[in-house]
Amino acid sequence: MTGWKLDQITSESVEALHFPGSAANANNALRTLRRMYSKAKDWKLIGEKPKFRLFKEWGRSLNLDEQAEQRLLPVADQPLKDIIVAMRDTGLRNVKELYAMRIENIDWKRCVFCVPESKTPEGRRWVPISDRFLEILKRRCGDRREGWVWQSRKKGKHIGAAMVNRMWNQAREKAGLSKDLVLYCARHDFGTSVMGQTGNLKLVMDVMGHSDVGTAVRYQHPGTEMVRTAINERNSSARFAAQVQNGQTGNQVSD
Repeated sequence: MTGWKLDQITSESVEALHFPGSAANANNALRTLRRMYSKAKDWKLIGEKPKFRLFKEWGRSLNLDEQAEQRLLPVADQPLKDIIVAMRDTGLRNVKELYAMRIENIDWKRCVFCVPESKTPEGRRWVPISDRFLEILKRRCGDRREGWVWQSRKKGKHIGAAMVNRMWNQAREKAGLSKDLVLYCARHDFGTSVMGQTGNLKLVMDVMGHSDVGTAVRYQHPGTEMVRTAINERNSSARFAAQVQNGQTGNQVSD
C-alpha cells in the first residue's frame, strides 16, 4: 500500500496485508494505521474510517527458567551472562528498564532499585535486588556512584538491544534451546516465580509495574501445581485405602 492515499484504503485491503514477525508486531502497525485514520477524521480529511480487526495475540508460554539458565550461562558471553541473571531475578523490562539502569537509582543499603521513568505511574517503582544480582552490580559499578550500569563502548551511552539480541541468538543456538524462547521470557519466569511463592497478585503487579489485572493474572498458572498435588494426594489416599482393604499395607498383626 506504499503511496496509497488514506481514502483509497479499504477494510478488505487492510485485512489482506501480511506482516513479518509476530502478531504483536503486526498489531502495532495496525494500531498506528487506526490512529492515522482517527486523526484524519478529526481533521475532516475523510468521511468514515475503515474498520479492520487486529490479529489474535497469544501470550508467551515459555519461561526462561532455572534449567534454561543452566544451559545458557556456560555458552553466553558478557554482558549477556549477567543480563540473564538480572532479568530472572528482577523481572525488569530489558530494553526500557534494565539496559537503561543508572547507578544513582540503586539504594545499596535497602538493596532495591528505582525505575524512575515509565509510560504509566505503576511503572515507576522500587524493585528488590537479589543477593546474586547485588554481587553483579558491585562488580560492574566498582567505585562509580553515577552513570550507566551497563555501559556501552560508545562514550556516554548504555548498551543497546541490537547487540544483546545478537549475543542472545548465538547463545540460545549453542545451548540448543527453542527459537521461541526470547530473553523477555525471563520476565515471565520472574512473575511466575513470585506468584507461585507468594500467591499475592497485588505484589506481583506492584513489583512488575503492571496496571492491568488482566495482564498480571497470566502468572497465576502455577496454581495448576496445587491441582496436580491435590489429585496426587487423592490418588495416593485411594491406593492406601485399597491396600488396607486387601491387607497389603504390611501392618497386619499375625495371630
